[in-house]
Parts: sequence; structure tokens; C-alpha cells
Amino acid sequence: MSFNPEKWNVDLTKHRKRFFIGSGLSIVLGIVLLLTFGLNLGVDFESGSNVEIQADQTLMQEQLLDDFAAINESYTPNITLGGEQSQSATARFTVELSKDEITAIQTYFQDKYGHSPNVSTVSPLVGQELARNAILSVLIASLGIVIYIGFRFHFLYGVSAVIGLLHDAFIIIALFSLFQVEINVPFIAAVLTVVGYSINDTIVTFDRMRENINKEKEIKSFEHLAQIVNKSLLQVLTRSINTVLTVLFAAVALLIFGGEAIRSFSLALVIGLIAGTYSSMFLCAQIWLVWEWKRQKKLKNKPKKTEEEYI
Repeated sequence: MSFNPEKWNVDLTKHRKRFFIGSGLSIVLGIVLLLTFGLNLGVDFESGSNVEIQADQTLMQEQLLDDFAAINESYTPNITLGGEQSQSATARFTVELSKDEITAIQTYFQDKYGHSPNVSTVSPLVGQELARNAILSVLIASLGIVIYIGFRFHFLYGVSAVIGLLHDAFIIIALFSLFQVEINVPFIAAVLTVVGYSINDTIVTFDRMRENINKEKEIKSFEHLAQIVNKSLLQVLTRSINTVLTVLFAAVALLIFGGEAIRSFSLALVIGLIAGTYSSMFLCAQIWLVWEWKRQKKLKNKPKKTEEEYI
């Protein structure tokens, strides 16, 4: 896509309050969704067992429920079909299956469908540890980003970038709560992938802002600083749109053709790419603009020490 946004008479910084309000309302709505629907945690983060079934024929949920009932009347797993012709399925149990129960299930499906199912079990302690490590990985990534950007640019750049990243991650979580998509380890991988993509996009924007600011001898007013930020955003707009569309096409292809196994990964990637592009262009830069002008005002209003004060 080739166009020159700099020729447009568009002031993105003029609408910063609308961007702030929109993001704020999205977060409030996300909190309501989380309180209302909660999260559909997979067996990776909760105790339980997953039974992965393979067959050479099309599987039906009703038939599989009857199969499990034939093994044990108390079995009522949550079944998800997969594959192009529904020749695979995953049965999720909220309890840990014993060795004898696993053997009985594998024997039954081996005899009926010719394939022994793969059974994975996660204990409560393992699930809690995985959840804790997932949160820790995001926090460590955020801290590293603040340190890196603070060292390369300025502390305010780093804080603004992390706010954008947390915004992106929360939007993904809120929509997963709304659609009740299972949250598992691939989901965490997708969130970290989005964090990496989003921070790269944000750094490109910040770098252009810094470059344009350094060309100015003095920032005379807030309008002057806003004009520089707006010019920088328009300069990188083409690059951001082209990049996100390229990655988005691949993510959508994964979502459509990738199958059930990577559904949560690809869906989180699609949502995160859109949210990340929005935050890097319309949120992080606008937050930095407001905070940076407040910082510069304080520096200008700070009384200069006289020669006598130095003696």
C-alpha cells in the first residue's frame, strides 16, 4: 500500500481525548466482561485431564458422549471437535483421571476407532505454577521494556509504551472472556508475540518523534510539540499499516486453516495485532505528549540558580 499521509490535513493529536476515552471505556467494559463471564481456563492452568481422540471417520459430539458414558456413567467431559472432517476431538475433564481410568479409556477407543487416545493430566499445583509463570513472564517483559526504552530514549517513553502493552493484553483477555475461548499455553505465547510486535511498532514511532524533536531548537508551546508528534505519526502511518496488514493476513490464515490446536494462538494474535497498531499510533504517543509537556513546563518554571547560590 503506497500513499503519503503527510499530505493529509489530519491532526491525530487533536483527538487524543477521544482516544483516551475510547480506551478507558474499553477497559471498563473489559472489567465488566471478566466479572460477568470470567475466563475459560484450559487444563494447562486448571487441574484436570485432556483426552485427544483420533479416528478414521467423522466424529460426533453426541456419539463421543455416549462412548464416555459407556466407559463410566459419571463421565461428562466437554468435547471439542477438530480437523477438516471432524476426525479428531478433545475431551476435557475437570478432574484428574487415575491410571486405571486412563487405561480403560485408551483401551475402549483403541478397540472402537483403531487409535489409542493421548491423555494429558495437570495437577492443581502444576496448573497454579503455569499460571504464575505466565503472569511473571509478562511482568518481566514489561520491566525489561521500561528499562530498555528508558535507557535508549527517556523514562516517559518507556512508561507510555508499557501502558500501551498492558492495554493490548487486556483487550485480548477481555474478548477471550466475551467469546469464552479457552486460555492455554499457546494463548500466552500469542500475548508475548503481540507484546514483541507492539513494542517494535511503538519504538519506530518514538524514534521518529525523537528525530523530529531534535531538529527543533526549542519547543515553544504545547501546540508546537503536538504538531511534531502529529507529523511523526503521519510519517510512520504507511509503514505501520503495511506491516500490520502483512502479519494480519498470515494470522487470519492460521485462524481459518490452522485447526483447533492453535485456534487460541491465532485468534489472540489477530486481536492483539489490531489493538497493538491502535495503541502504538493513537495511545502511547498521545500519553507521552501530555506527560512530556507537563515535564517541560516544570523545567521551564523551575527557578534557575544564581551565581551566588553556587558559591
